[in-house]
Amino acid sequence: MRLLHTMLRVGDLEKSIAFYRDVLGMQLLRRNDYPEGRFTLAFLGYGGEAENTVLELTHNWDTEHYDLGNGYGHIAIGVDDVYAACERIRASGGKVVREPGPMKHGSTVLAFVEDPDGYKVELLSED
Repeated sequence: MRLLHTMLRVGDLEKSIAFYRDVLGMQLLRRNDYPEGRFTLAFLGYGGEAENTVLELTHNWDTEHYDLGNGYGHIAIGVDDVYAACERIRASGGKVVREPGPMKHGSTVLAFVEDPDGYKVELLSED
C-alpha cells in the first residue's frame, strides 16, 4: 500500500492551479472535466503519480467557496531552505502566514503559506 493523493475542494480552480504550479512549483499532471457531475479534478505534484503522492484539486462548478472548519490541519512540503522558499513564494505573489524559523518547543525550521482558498501549506527544512 502507499498514499496516492490528498484532495482539497477549491472555489476557483484556475487560481488554485496557478498557486500550486507557479508559486509552489508543482506540475499540472492531469485535469478532467465531468460535465454530468458538474465538477473538475486536477492533479498536481512534483513528479508522476506512479512514483509520488500528489495533490488532487476538486472544483464543484456550482460552489464558489468552502468553509474550512477547524478539523483540517495542513499539507507539508519539504524544501532545501525554508527562508529562500518563502522569499520565492512572496516574489511569486504567495502569502506567508507564519514566518520561517524554529518550531515552537523544537528546532525544526518551518514556515506556513496559504493558498487562495485559505488552506495552510507547511514548508519544512529537509536538512
